Amino acid sequence: MLIDFAPSRQSSVGIEWELALVDLDTGELSPSAEPILTACGAGDETPIRKEFLKNMVELVSGVQLRVGDAVADLAEQLRIVRAELTTHNLGIIGAGTHPFSRSADQQRFGGSRYDIVAERNGYWGRQMAICGTHVHIGVDHKDKALPLTYGLARFYPYLLAISCASPFWEGEDSGYASQRTMIFQQLPTNGLPYPMNTWAEFEDYAEDLLECGMINVAGEIRWDVRPSPKFGTVENRTADSVPTLAELGCLAALTQCFAEHVSRTWEADQTFESLPPWLVRENKWRAARYGLEADVITPNPARREVPLREGLAEWLERLAPIARDLGCEREIAFAGELAERGASYERQRRAGSPQDALRLLLAETGAASPF
Repeated sequence: MLIDFAPSRQSSVGIEWELALVDLDTGELSPSAEPILTACGAGDETPIRKEFLKNMVELVSGVQLRVGDAVADLAEQLRIVRAELTTHNLGIIGAGTHPFSRSADQQRFGGSRYDIVAERNGYWGRQMAICGTHVHIGVDHKDKALPLTYGLARFYPYLLAISCASPFWEGEDSGYASQRTMIFQQLPTNGLPYPMNTWAEFEDYAEDLLECGMINVAGEIRWDVRPSPKFGTVENRTADSVPTLAELGCLAALTQCFAEHVSRTWEADQTFESLPPWLVRENKWRAARYGLEADVITPNPARREVPLREGLAEWLERLAPIARDLGCEREIAFAGELAERGASYERQRRAGSPQDALRLLLAETGAASPF
């Protein structure tokens, strides 16, 4: 299966932000996306788009060189959406899950793409009442796309922990910082990327899936980090949806800087530091379960594990020159503030009950910062 990869400017950035609509009278998820999307002029290629469920809207930034400009795009799109929400008595939240609405009660959009997801995945397809944040990073040559994909997956625990925003599921504390992560990986082509070194390997993999009826197009490969050939990017899909603009910027900046770090290392000698896939998987689980309290497994045999907060601080220092080059110093520095003062999952738990967590999310979503 030949898959054309359209190179783009290295380390350019785009952000996709999935948000959930809430009935302000009941606090429940509201299947009201259709009239909101129509009023906002939404379409398949517009900055405001529909998603799988009728309680969701997706905001998509333009392709930018600086994270701050991508976040500004999303802030403007949210302003447009909010203007329509008021006439329908709706609120909007950025979180991996709604704290108490039942997933099986939610309505989905029709269409061949969504019908296939629903039919193939049965029960798990009905559990997809989840929202994520996806960050695209430009890649200037297809030979780099797979090394960048697996190289970026190695940093999964840091990228997930700062964005964990789904501790509650259907009215209960799940015990996980990111319940969304555990739900999302149930679909058959979701999950961690397989380690591959060449574009030809990826094409062979896609051909196998196509011949076995697992996919119809390459876009149905929904790895947590994946190449996006149409846009010439590597897409980080690890993160929960987050409520504030500062958290959006932080996640995008950390993704951009990690990707640029892997790119520079690979360009120097066609290698990058990696972990065996079984340890990448364990790091993913630890971050989803414990968030910022996790211990991260490292490639360093002399220092096999490091507390996530400690490792994050070390990486922020190491990435500082790259952040300066990319103009995202302020955004990436916010990761340290989140580690100190609390990511969304911690703030939701501190708020109290699932209902209290919802009130907090309604107040925080679209705010400049949670602090």
